[in-house]
Amino acid sequence: MTRRYARREAIRAMDPATQAEQIVRQVATLEFPWDVQQALSFALFRTYAVPSIGGLLARTAELTERTQKRHDDTVLILDAVLTHGMASPEGRTAVRRMNHMHRAYGIPDDDMRYVLSTFVVTPVRWIAAYGWRRLTDTEVEASVAYYTALGRRMGITDIPGTFAGFAHLLDTYEQQHFAYDAGGRSVADATLRLLQTFPTYRFLPAPVVRLFVHAVLDEHLCRAFRYPRPPAGVVAACRALLRLRGRVVRLLPPRRRPVTASDLSYLRTYPDGYRVEDLGTFPR
Repeated sequence: MTRRYARREAIRAMDPATQAEQIVRQVATLEFPWDVQQALSFALFRTYAVPSIGGLLARTAELTERTQKRHDDTVLILDAVLTHGMASPEGRTAVRRMNHMHRAYGIPDDDMRYVLSTFVVTPVRWIAAYGWRRLTDTEVEASVAYYTALGRRMGITDIPGTFAGFAHLLDTYEQQHFAYDAGGRSVADATLRLLQTFPTYRFLPAPVVRLFVHAVLDEHLCRAFRYPRPPAGVVAACRALLRLRGRVVRLLPPRRRPVTASDLSYLRTYPDGYRVEDLGTFPR
């Protein structure tokens, strides 16, 4: 076993039921920080293709008129839970803030359950496709346990107990609910414009970034947004580039310092700091 895989083996020896937070934290901040960030961004992107979700987000105007702030608030709230733990004062405050926002907009439980499933399934599938290694069963089970615990704190009912259950929920919900909605499309467009300012993409021309994102999106997701589907060769090339990145990362030494929200230069809303209890958006 090489030093590159030492953390993977250490995680395998952990209990995914009782040490879920520690495992998910290591996966997200040490083993796959870039991949998890990309996957969760695309996970949120998926939700806009459900008209009840995308339409609501468009009506609030938070993701179309204040895209940077809405994005940053979401990242910082989730980071507070992950970095400090759900039972910590910061974690409890973040979950409470999130619950207040959701209750203010009357979001149906079915939509909440679907959004939760995207946070479980999308990173696993992304890392399987593009990561420098695959996730172990222990890491997948820990993710299920972590988001199940978070979902319960959010008051979500009928949460699947396995990854297969979450994957079935996500795939079935998308088959039944993905559809074009002008509001959802406007939110997706605004998010894509914000993505073009991120360090990974900001030196590329906007049309190239759009082409790349369209190539990475699932075909049924592109169809729901009425985005043009790039030619098969372009799709293959873009995805091959992501796989190549994973192979390059595999050759790098293991990360020693975790990547947290404070390290993300694309979070620009609070240059002078913030309080978790002030994060979020509410009806005005």
